[in-house]
Amino acid sequence: MIVSLQSLLALGAALAPLTFAQSTDPQLTGTWTTKSRQVITGPGFYDPVNDKMFEPTLTGFSYSFTDDGHYEEAYYRAISNPTNPSCPEGIMQWQHGTYVKNANGSLSLTPFGVDGRQLLSDPCNNKNAIYTRYNQSELFKDYTVGEDAYSGAQQLSLYAFDGSPLNPMYLAYKPPMMLPTQTLNPTTSASAAPSATGKVKRSLGDLGGFTNKNLLKKRKEPVQADKWWWLGVGMTALGGVTYYYF
Repeated sequence: MIVSLQSLLALGAALAPLTFAQSTDPQLTGTWTTKSRQVITGPGFYDPVNDKMFEPTLTGFSYSFTDDGHYEEAYYRAISNPTNPSCPEGIMQWQHGTYVKNANGSLSLTPFGVDGRQLLSDPCNNKNAIYTRYNQSELFKDYTVGEDAYSGAQQLSLYAFDGSPLNPMYLAYKPPMMLPTQTLNPTTSASAAPSATGKVKRSLGDLGGFTNKNLLKKRKEPVQADKWWWLGVGMTALGGVTYYYF
């Protein structure tokens, strides 16, 4: 049986939508966030026009997915320091790009390399917060979407490449809360520093700096920006009890 080139092309065109449909999962569509519900993807976390990040009130992370294979993620972590508990670190990360569901059920996330951002505060070792590009592909070995047994909310559980579970996330928005699903800050070099300086001075106005006015009222001496960042991250890492000592 002889099959013409035109027939093969027509068959390929017919199968293309099916192949694409199998590479995504409509169950993932929406914005998911961890229990604090304070970290949400979209313009409330990162402003690509002014190249700013906005600090959430609590730590957590959020993932958003679209029907057509795009994703966005936002992380806000407080990193404890076992050797020096008074020197916690704070880190914010944001990136977006495309995702596919692989044949074995895993998820591969590929970011737009030039768009990702990371803001790291290590006040005991660096006078300034370090603001850089961030580009990290991710592989989730497995995931489940279902109903939380206690609250009844839609729940997404992701499992890292080694099978370890991440904290569960809950559906916050559908359709998802996301920035445009395209490269937002194109550049010829993915390793170049973002439009803001690579090392930025922390301040109340820059990069969504910490703005807890109650802390400011309780301090008698002038509050420096670096101390403000340290206090904010320390509050998150050590819990609400620390609040009463500042």
